[in-house]
Amino acid sequence: MDSFRDKIVPVTSILAGVVVVWYVFAVILNAPFQRDLDRRAGETPDIVEFIGKTMAQPKPTLPAPHQVAVNFFENTFLRSVTSNRSLVYNAWVTLSSTLLGFAFGTALGILIAVGIVHVATLDRSLMPWIIASQTIPILAVAPMIIVVLAAIGVTGLIPKALISTYLSFFPVAVGMVKGLRSPELTHLDLMHTYNASPSQTFWKLRVPASVPFLFTSMKVAVAASLVGAIVGELPTGAVAGIGAKLLAGAYYSQTIDIWSALVAGSVVAALLVMVVGIAGRLVDRAMGGRPA
Repeated sequence: MDSFRDKIVPVTSILAGVVVVWYVFAVILNAPFQRDLDRRAGETPDIVEFIGKTMAQPKPTLPAPHQVAVNFFENTFLRSVTSNRSLVYNAWVTLSSTLLGFAFGTALGILIAVGIVHVATLDRSLMPWIIASQTIPILAVAPMIIVVLAAIGVTGLIPKALISTYLSFFPVAVGMVKGLRSPELTHLDLMHTYNASPSQTFWKLRVPASVPFLFTSMKVAVAASLVGAIVGELPTGAVAGIGAKLLAGAYYSQTIDIWSALVAGSVVAALLVMVVGIAGRLVDRAMGGRPA
């Protein structure tokens, strides 16, 4: 119970603080437009009424938390999951490319890490380029990937998945390199004393030692993969997905819809990270690890 309280209280306190600051800025940012509306209507509301109006605008500069919460609830639970306005439907469209890109990125990151650990030339030549690749803005890379693949007839899910792969392989590669190199020299010497082959050393020592590093990096990778999927929907003119909801909201100045889609993306990211974390604990327990 104490451990649960230690986790919940700090998170709840920070969340409450964020909500309070959010309300304050909603009033400040929406106030100029509300003053203009009141001046045109010849109204002189008191402070309480004025604050209420700033948090009830249909297209506010910054929607209030309760406006976003109501919109999120309506588009999540009160709409059919097959509706284009349903956040569940749009989240699923984005999630499909996220999971595919995450799978590609994880596999690619592991392969790169194995090569870097076992081939010194790759360590000196490939790693700098991997790091440099992450300095290129994804907003610049995404349109190029979409255009090039469209030119050879590849459209739909694959281009978005490749953009997710581009963002997700890096943390996995870096984490796995560190994990595969984590065994101490005494452990490696012991394997050598046992006359273990390189493959036996890899599978029986390096791989088990790298598992905690792998799942930690996968938590970062799955969140990055979701970002890649959302960004991949922007230059394609997608009609479904969280990115498409953001575009539609921007086109029609539906700021409440934009923030609601952002919340949906955050919820999906949190669930994905939680699933990876649970998988990591199950694998650790299956390998004989003890709970902390």
